[in-house]
Amino acid sequence: MLRIKNLKCYYGRIMAVKGVSLSVQQGELISLIGANGAGKSTLLGAVCGILPNWRGEIWFENKLLKGLDPPGIVKKGISLVPEGRLIFPPMNVMDNLKLGAYTMYRQKRYKEIARDMDMVINLFPILKQRASQPAGTLSGGEQQMLAIGRALMARPRLLALDEPSMGLAPLMVEKILETLVLLKQQGLTILLVEQNAQAALKIADRGYVLETGKMVLQGPASELLSDTEVKRAYLGKDYEEFYDGR
Repeated sequence: MLRIKNLKCYYGRIMAVKGVSLSVQQGELISLIGANGAGKSTLLGAVCGILPNWRGEIWFENKLLKGLDPPGIVKKGISLVPEGRLIFPPMNVMDNLKLGAYTMYRQKRYKEIARDMDMVINLFPILKQRASQPAGTLSGGEQQMLAIGRALMARPRLLALDEPSMGLAPLMVEKILETLVLLKQQGLTILLVEQNAQAALKIADRGYVLETGKMVLQGPASELLSDTEVKRAYLGKDYEEFYDGR
């Protein structure tokens, strides 16, 4: 579904992503992990049209994405849940969700929008209770649900998420990840960028590891979870102490 070949991304003259290649098959949940500054968000920015300064090839459903702006990418079937959520705080919850269906409103597809709204509300019932509240008054976890719901309102075939667990309590992180698993079971293809490597790999089919803009490891998520170097670098102090003690 998504194929990236020899992707190089630039900020001015600085190359932030250095010849990365990866693929996402239809129906997969793929986790892209790595430390801060590894280039994960930059890669997503190129895929979603936010970062125009890139070279290489990005194919989605056998069509090149070069030159498309973010609305054009959304029309192709890719929705992004951005880092930091980027909801519209003064607007109420319902209006934030409706913005996700902007292109469908222009086409006057009101019945489809209503069905999609019901789907999102069933997925995140708390949003119905908060429907008339300003989005900025929601908790961090509720805002993340809203950001995911808004992205789903665009009817994506590929959902890309940038650090959805950032700043959330562990129980809320668990709920968000459970929702991603449910969406995958319903047939949605997902590309998950996460610094929380352990949580991301536990729900993924396959994983990729970025380090300073380069792809250093890839494979089935279960294998990456058990890889000693991945554990030392990305899965936390407890893993490091365990392996040092053996």
